Amino acid sequence: MATITKTESKTWKAVIRRKGWPYVSRTFRIKRDAEDWARATEDEMRRDIYIHSTGSEKLSVSEALDKYLKEVTPTKKASTQRGDIDRAKQIRPTLGKYSMAALNADVIAKYRDMKLGLGNANNTVRLDLALLSNLYTVAIQEWGLGLTVNPVRNVRKPNPGSGRNRRLEGDEEERLLAACDEHSNPFLGYIVRLALYTAMRKSEILNLNRRNIDLRRRTILLKDTKNNSSRTVPLTDKAYQIALSVIDYPIRPIDTEFLFYGEPGRDGRRKPYVINRVWTAALARAEVKDFRFHDLRHEATSRFVEAGLSDQQVSSITGHKSMQMLKRYTHLRSENLVDLIAKI
Repeated sequence: MATITKTESKTWKAVIRRKGWPYVSRTFRIKRDAEDWARATEDEMRRDIYIHSTGSEKLSVSEALDKYLKEVTPTKKASTQRGDIDRAKQIRPTLGKYSMAALNADVIAKYRDMKLGLGNANNTVRLDLALLSNLYTVAIQEWGLGLTVNPVRNVRKPNPGSGRNRRLEGDEEERLLAACDEHSNPFLGYIVRLALYTAMRKSEILNLNRRNIDLRRRTILLKDTKNNSSRTVPLTDKAYQIALSVIDYPIRPIDTEFLFYGEPGRDGRRKPYVINRVWTAALARAEVKDFRFHDLRHEATSRFVEAGLSDQQVSSITGHKSMQMLKRYTHLRSENLVDLIAKI
């Protein structure tokens, strides 16, 4: 039987102690609300359908994100960890104060529309929603908060769009490479050229060590990739020359296996070379606008297609898991066919 008592702050507290169930209580401004809640809760307990949701009602989305970043994010790849941290920062200002129980599909849909209205890319908003959805999945399956529904699953996701198609035009490649070579550390030029000649991702290049490169076979073996599948990247003549230059780099410390290394951290250990600032500076010097490092991967993949490689051959080099991802390059092959049949 529930106990209803008046508190010193003039509110009404309902307390339920029932054998076989956890102690539950809730405070209300009006006595009638306390009685109604107690009656409904006891009825659910009698029918064995009561779900203890106090944890989700007390835990805010911001607090849940903190818990997620501490427990779940460290199990992911380094690049994904940074993405989780950045997306959590985007979610907190608008949704952070809601409790995990109070956040619903309507509020999340308004968040989606607000972000899109502010000019955020569709895929950026999709990634925000993906993190929020995984947060609820973990909370439901592992944290025992009494949640039964993932509200993000009831929200329509923005269309992913066709993706970026930015390529190097005119003399942009020459200007960009020259700007990279102006930097005091040759690593910048090596890294950019490897991306341009192999279609490797930035993280894949920065984490290379000597054991990854087989100069005899002219290949690079990647074991730690975005999709967790190892792959072997063949080296073009240009890529092979860059690999030779990197391996023969004379000023190489003995305390790291990274081919592209940074200065020792506070713990005395070296991490991969950090490229973000020097890359941005090189773009500015070269006066190349609206170009991202990942666009080098798109440029390299486009060149493989234009060279006549099949989709299977291209995917084995680039690591694209789905042929759907390579369909965006189909128009390049069609243009080559136009040139070929024009000669018939």
